[in-house]
Order: sequence, then C-alpha cells, then structure tokens
Amino acid sequence: MNAKTRVYLLFGGRSGEHEVSLMSARNVLQALDRSKYEVVPIGITKEGRWLMTGDPLRALTEGVAAAGGFPVGLLGEPTRGELVPLAGEAPALEPAERVVFFPVLHGTYGEDGTIQGLLEMAGVPYVGCGVLASSTGMDKGVAKALFKQAGLNVGPYKVYLRRDWERDPAAVRADVEATFAGYPLFVKPANLGSSVGISKVKRPEDLDHAFAQAARFDRRIIVEQGLDAREIEVAVLGNDDPIASVPGEVLPGAEFYDYEDKYFNDRSQTRIPADLPDDLVQEFRRQAIVAFKAIDGAGMARVDFFLERGTNRIFINEVNTIPGFTRISMYPKLWEASGISYSELCDRLIELALERHADKSRNATSV
Repeated sequence: MNAKTRVYLLFGGRSGEHEVSLMSARNVLQALDRSKYEVVPIGITKEGRWLMTGDPLRALTEGVAAAGGFPVGLLGEPTRGELVPLAGEAPALEPAERVVFFPVLHGTYGEDGTIQGLLEMAGVPYVGCGVLASSTGMDKGVAKALFKQAGLNVGPYKVYLRRDWERDPAAVRADVEATFAGYPLFVKPANLGSSVGISKVKRPEDLDHAFAQAARFDRRIIVEQGLDAREIEVAVLGNDDPIASVPGEVLPGAEFYDYEDKYFNDRSQTRIPADLPDDLVQEFRRQAIVAFKAIDGAGMARVDFFLERGTNRIFINEVNTIPGFTRISMYPKLWEASGISYSELCDRLIELALERHADKSRNATSV
C-alpha cells in the first residue's frame, strides 16, 4: 500500500479557459511536495477525453492531446474511488491509502459544478468548492442575487437570454437603454471566467457586437453598469470556518482587466497589500467571508470587489471558486503576502478536501 497521498491533478478541459488551466496546473505540479504526494497528472482534452499523461510537462506546454497518454475515466459510483482505464494498458498504480482529486479546471465543465457532481457521485475527496458553490459562483446573475440576500452591495445589473437577443435584438437594446443609467456598460457571458467573452461598451452602437461576443459562450448574458472604481481582490481559504487574506488591488494595463491582461501581456500591475486604511481592510476581509459563506463555499475562492472612487462604497463583483494559479495570479500571491507559501497553500487545500470529505461521509444516505 502506497503511504503517500495520491493526487490526481485534473487540468485542461472543455472550456474557453483551457489554456489558462494548463498554466495554472504547471505551477501546482511544481509546488506539490513529492515526499508527501504521488502526483498523477490527468489531462482533459478540449473534446473532453481524460488522458493519464506520461509526459505532463509536454501536455502543459504543447497541449493535452500532443502529449498522448492513456484514456481513463471516473465511474460515477463510490465503490472504486480510482480512475479506470478505458482502452489499452494504463500504467499500473499501487493502491494508495488516501486519494484526492485536485481540479485545476477553469470555466465550463470545471468550475461550474459539473466535474464536482461527478466527483461527488464517485464518492472521492476533491479540492475546492462543491456542486452548489461552484454552480452558483459560476453564474454571475445567480451569485449576485445571493450576495444581495446576504446584505452585500451589488452594482446595477440585468440578465438576458441569448434566445431573446437573437429573436428581437431591438427590444433588448431598448430594455438596456431603459434599465441602465448610461455608459459604459459591461456585457458578459453569465457562466465563464478569466474575462473571456467580456466587452466594455462605451456607446450604443457597440452593443450589438458585445452581445454577439458574449452569446458565443453562454445562453445567459449579463449586463452590468460600469463603475468608476478600484478593483480589490481577497483570497479565502477554509471550509466552515474560513479565513481571508490581505486585500490586493489590480491596476489593469488595458481598458479593463481582460483575458490578455490577466495571463499574457504582463501590462497589468498588482499592489499587495492594497493601499487601504485599516477599517476598509477589515471590511473587505469580512465581506469576502460573507460572500464565501453565501454560496456555501469550501476550500478556496477569490472574491472580487469594486471600491467606488469618491464614496468608498464597496460593491461585490463575483466569487471565483477555482481561481488562477499561474505565476501572476492573485490567489497564491495574496496568500504569500498573508504568510502562506504556494507549497503550503497546496498542502492546506488537500487537507481541507480530506476534512470536508470526512465530514460529508457522516451524512446518512438511507432512512
């Protein structure tokens, strides 16, 4: 019996954020202590095939499909607790005392509760939020409704259906004009992250293109009022008794903190900790935990806020249940500034996964 904890690192996936996942997984792979963990990388192709990769670094550099590997799957029943080969001969793995799945899957089919549902059906421990928190956190409209109910300030917004836009764009344009105070507006897919599909709309004639862009990625489209505000982010770690990091500030290098700015061009800057008075620091940390609990978060999340210039009013923007783990990502940097190293952060996330699984195992499943 293998005494090390086996960590199945899930990366890639069927998502517009596939490439971001590869970058995050590279850092997690390097940070996991091999004296404690047997790390088994599982690359998920853009078509959804699960491959046990023999060359994870190639998979993370050139793409999952390029590295080859053995097709594997996870059965949605709790008697196995391990991956099973689907074709050919997968490498034989010695039984492990403890198995944990570590999804580093951003966006659709990774951060939206779907993979979490499969892991729940299989009865295995996994890092991060459960089905409820993942699905509600992913849907920006649903999350904002929960934040409002929890007493947090939410900026003006409205959700539209792709179907309605395609059937009668003039009616949707008229409703947008009637609903919002003016421009700029942000038009986003309701269920995606990493700023994929997001447009900043400064004038009415650009609204059509923004809706068309967002509609490529989701059937629900959210429109938000633009605010003259600073972007503040707080990392949360824990299960039922979570803790919050120091706040950090994002200083976008582009028109807003978009996909290229987040991951590729290095034009954005971060200020960690953010230059804030102590009372606001404590308020951001308090509200981050309120938001985390409002969606029943577990393990980890990054909570994004706006701090309105001139009024210092705090508006919650969203909760990211699988935040980025790249070299420039805010989540690990915020914890490093709060005294928790990248490697220790991975350790804690794995222990939290095991803790939550043990607690859930106490639930009766029959009457």
